[in-house]
Amino acid sequence: MLRFNHFRTLLCLLIAGFTTSGGAVAQEATGIRYEQIPAGAYAVVAQVRAKPGKERELREATLPLVAKVRAERNNLLYFLHEDRESPGHFTFYEIFASQADFDAHNATPHVQAWFARLPELADGGVKVLRMQILGNRGSAQP
Repeated sequence: MLRFNHFRTLLCLLIAGFTTSGGAVAQEATGIRYEQIPAGAYAVVAQVRAKPGKERELREATLPLVAKVRAERNNLLYFLHEDRESPGHFTFYEIFASQADFDAHNATPHVQAWFARLPELADGGVKVLRMQILGNRGSAQP
């Protein structure tokens, strides 16, 4: 539970526009906060695993996406994580203004170029969960 609370606190700080390294804005254009995420926002959790021996190469191919995706007009939040206990296992947490914006993101040249590298670097494809955000102002409630 302590580990979860620490992660939740860190995530809150990141979404509020700060990182643990001293105040860099997570979404530099807006410094978006929870209450600013629109009700129709489209959240995605995606995972990809490197083929054995390809962990470094997949990491190097994936890291440049962070700045490029965060610069996309309707990207509200984009985090890339790597499993500390399983190097080469990457998880993306993404929020776009709409599903159409997510679809447009997947069609960008930088994402298409990354997808093209996956057969050589990844063990299988990208596993994607398309999520509805709950608990924000104006979002659907269970």
